[in-house]
Amino acid sequence: MRESILTRIVQAAKAAGRAPGDVALVAVSKKQPAGRVDAALAAGQRIFGENRVQEAAERWESRRSAHPDLELRLIGPLQSKKTKRAVELFDVIESLDREKLARALVAAAVETGRLPRLFVQVNTGEEPQKAGVAPGRAEAFLDLVRDSCGLAVEGLMCIPPADEEPAPHFALLADLAERCGVEKLSMGMSADFETAIRYGATSVRVGSALFGAREA
Repeated sequence: MRESILTRIVQAAKAAGRAPGDVALVAVSKKQPAGRVDAALAAGQRIFGENRVQEAAERWESRRSAHPDLELRLIGPLQSKKTKRAVELFDVIESLDREKLARALVAAAVETGRLPRLFVQVNTGEEPQKAGVAPGRAEAFLDLVRDSCGLAVEGLMCIPPADEEPAPHFALLADLAERCGVEKLSMGMSADFETAIRYGATSVRVGSALFGAREA
């Protein structure tokens, strides 16, 4: 399954005139059984995305020593009270979306001596139930994070509305990234990652297409 996804990534990148190596596959392992995760590791997958801090800790703490090249990404919302644990566990946090969390990350970095790479999540559909900064506030938020909090932001992340065509949302995120001077874009999931690559995704988050449907 992984080889099939990688082949599709390569084909989509070439069709967009991009280098295939510019697009990373993030395996979304949330709620997947241990056997599927271990099979992905055995197949060579090393970048994994998780939604929850506690679930990720239970899944990965025992596996990290065997896989020192593992990269863990938090792709779900982060509560400020769990910031220290997230900073200790994750290599990338993709869901930075508010000042309180930015300042909590600064405090956790001071306490632990460690700071993951950071993405700002943009709520491109401005859905009230979804985390992320509204597109109209993204530039000001990035300025605050950089200037007031002293944090470097590596990229932007979005999750388009499920009932809308994703391409306009990917185009919006790419435009924001260019205006804000960030180089990386985390966008595209199982159903639309090839479209995301066409619009400049540097990482795609693939779950069901890679692992199969999650078990009930």
